Amino acid sequence: MPKQISLIIDNQPIKSLENTMIVDAAKRAGIDIPVFCYHPKMKSVGMCRLCLVEIGRPVIDRATGMPVCEQDGSPKIGFGTKLETACTTPVSEGMVVRTTSEKASAARKEILEFLLTSHPLDCPICDKGGECPLQNLTMRYGPAKSRFRLDDKKHLAKNVPLGELIYLDRERCIQCGRCVRFQSEVAGDPVIGFDQRGRSTQIITCSEPGFDSIFSGNTTDICPVGALTSADFRFGARPWELKSRESLCTHCPVGCNISIDIRREAKSDGEVVVKRILPRQNEAVNGIWICDKGRFGHHFADPHNRIPRPLVRKSNKLTPVSLETALDMIAKRLRRKGTRLVTLVGGRLSNEDLFNLKQLTQKAHGRAYLYGNMVGGELTCQVGLGLDTSLEDLKAGNVILVIASDLHEEAPLYWLRVKQAAERGATLIVLNGRETRLDNFATHVIHYRYGEEIHAITSILKGNDPVARTIKKAQGLVIFAGGDGLGPQTSGAVMSSAAQLLVSTGLAGKPGSGLVAVWKSANTQGAWEMGYQIPGNLDKTIRNADALIIAGADPLGDFPDLMDAFQSVKFLAVLELSMTPTVDLADVVIPVAAFTERSGSFTSAERRVQVFKPAVNPRLGVLPDHVLAAKLGKRLGIQLFENTPEIFTEIGKAHTVFKDMTYGSLSRFTDQWPVVGDRSKYFSGTVTANGLGVGARLPLTSSAKKIFIKSGTPLKYSSRKLWAVPISRLYDCGNTIRYSQLLEKRMIQYEVRLHPNTAAALGIQAGAVVLSLGKHNQPVACILEETVPEGFVLIPRSAGIPIYKISEAKLIMASGENQNMKDG
Repeated sequence: MPKQISLIIDNQPIKSLENTMIVDAAKRAGIDIPVFCYHPKMKSVGMCRLCLVEIGRPVIDRATGMPVCEQDGSPKIGFGTKLETACTTPVSEGMVVRTTSEKASAARKEILEFLLTSHPLDCPICDKGGECPLQNLTMRYGPAKSRFRLDDKKHLAKNVPLGELIYLDRERCIQCGRCVRFQSEVAGDPVIGFDQRGRSTQIITCSEPGFDSIFSGNTTDICPVGALTSADFRFGARPWELKSRESLCTHCPVGCNISIDIRREAKSDGEVVVKRILPRQNEAVNGIWICDKGRFGHHFADPHNRIPRPLVRKSNKLTPVSLETALDMIAKRLRRKGTRLVTLVGGRLSNEDLFNLKQLTQKAHGRAYLYGNMVGGELTCQVGLGLDTSLEDLKAGNVILVIASDLHEEAPLYWLRVKQAAERGATLIVLNGRETRLDNFATHVIHYRYGEEIHAITSILKGNDPVARTIKKAQGLVIFAGGDGLGPQTSGAVMSSAAQLLVSTGLAGKPGSGLVAVWKSANTQGAWEMGYQIPGNLDKTIRNADALIIAGADPLGDFPDLMDAFQSVKFLAVLELSMTPTVDLADVVIPVAAFTERSGSFTSAERRVQVFKPAVNPRLGVLPDHVLAAKLGKRLGIQLFENTPEIFTEIGKAHTVFKDMTYGSLSRFTDQWPVVGDRSKYFSGTVTANGLGVGARLPLTSSAKKIFIKSGTPLKYSSRKLWAVPISRLYDCGNTIRYSQLLEKRMIQYEVRLHPNTAAALGIQAGAVVLSLGKHNQPVACILEETVPEGFVLIPRSAGIPIYKISEAKLIMASGENQNMKDG
């Protein structure tokens, strides 16, 4: 255990752990020491010198090695002749620190005066004005006037695009290096750096495309001046005009806490609009960071991108009607005797939506299913992370096993968590069919051949190689299992094998252990907790329905091959945000409220339940899915609640894992480090403090002494066949990202990736090719990469190409000149 140190800061006795920097010890005690270059999530560098303080230490008698005492018996304190930086100096026993002495205050004033010699005084038009640490600290600690000549200021380029997302004003930059160090230390993307020297020093991008990082937006949060701004918010509003609302990101299963900043504005006809997304602190989930998809991918919730009114099919055309008419039409169809109702839901719906829709379906004698490509949620309920397991605490002695998942693309904040755990000493083992960015931080990397995932895992179970011995000696084992290259059957086999690995080592349910499924959607785990299952045969399930209700999913958009099945359904009702191929085929379409317009709760892949609140009001008549289910239920004589806290109480009655939770208990939170918000913006950035609670993890459903291992069907390989592998990419072109124009250049469209050797064997060159998957032929761009396993072609999911699992494929040059494609 770290040793407790006693010291005095500004006449206030405090205690702090050894190796803590003075600036942190002071902050924990409520004492502000101003900083620019220092950030509590990064290493100290002592560049800006703003944190200079006077430090005294107990005088030690050289002859005896004992402290020298004053006449009253107190230790004699000796102060050095020079000031020291509080951000690079650790606390020591008996230390005395003066942060507001005349000497320290004078130095601080001079540092600020010097910084302002090359800083433009454009606060009235600067985006950071109102939340700018330089502005605020100058007002608190700076000089009333400068002794330097105004016309001697250095002039540099302004509004320089580092990439399509982040702009740099070089005149405003104070070279604190926070952005450069964040990208290198935290994000692992050293894609920006310093160039030139002296007063000409400037930040440049050193990647192509520019600022090529999925965490770039965080640099605008921690920039202590208005040098870095985002294209999404630049000149969009002043901070004091904004109101913040607490919510959750809906793009992946991590459950990142966010703050939605809103403003009423004239150009939107006086409506309240979303101006920006900021991270909200939750050290148990996302810390103080979010990925760029979560920050910039919110435009799907903009009313202009949504279905404006309910629609019903008349004369084979979707025609606007009232909400009451649309609900009446659905109810009338469901009242028909013998109607076989099937409800298909997506994992982006809230717990309350999922519960009401399932209750409605079951009480109407139908069946409700979850739409997705991964199974095994019942296993995470049994052997998931325990209540006392935190990813931020994993260190030496802990083992992290990542199977069939590219966390950097599928769940970026999990990638950060795992990377940081490995840097703290945890042993990272990566099993995948291809190279991923996580390989760089792994102790052991195993690249199996796609289709041999189960063999790779069972080899660990039965083997005695270094990897197996490492796992058997582990104090804790956390397994992340994804769906890279997997279909439902093989994902189930991977999940059960991973669960059995936890059970066989005796670590299931133990601290620092558990299974985390890397689902594609934000609340897939919540669906499994409430008993949803993925249909064994989606085509057959759809064909067996007389009436089909789809909420929050677009199966026809993902798989056009389902068209025949959908056309066989007598009645299709869709609850959706915006137009999709599934909506185009519906008999009734009801628009629903976006996450920005409603309250509810999500269950993350870690099984942490968190609540979110509305940021803006929905248009008149646009309601959340759970309210629509309740109104439809009323027409069928089925009583369901419309209020989210009441529905959550009902969830607790029906599903015991939720029974001890309420919205009130989920909204509790404890003090978190670092301190954020208000006066602390200079310290940790424009991160929002958490006032909505950190949520709570669900208890495990059983001790899981035995897990049945499902068998996966190995592929029968042939050197003359090409296998298409479905993979996930962060910037896909799904329905919740395609409206974000800022991310358009990064979105994955019609492209495939191939190893150069495979391409040569098939007579394929980089460029335009035609991909054949079964009956589907699609022109695509072929990209050659050395990291792609030979014999395979990687195809992004949600990129307009219908691929459900590993499938035999063919590629032919778009010009038709390739003659070597008889089998490949």
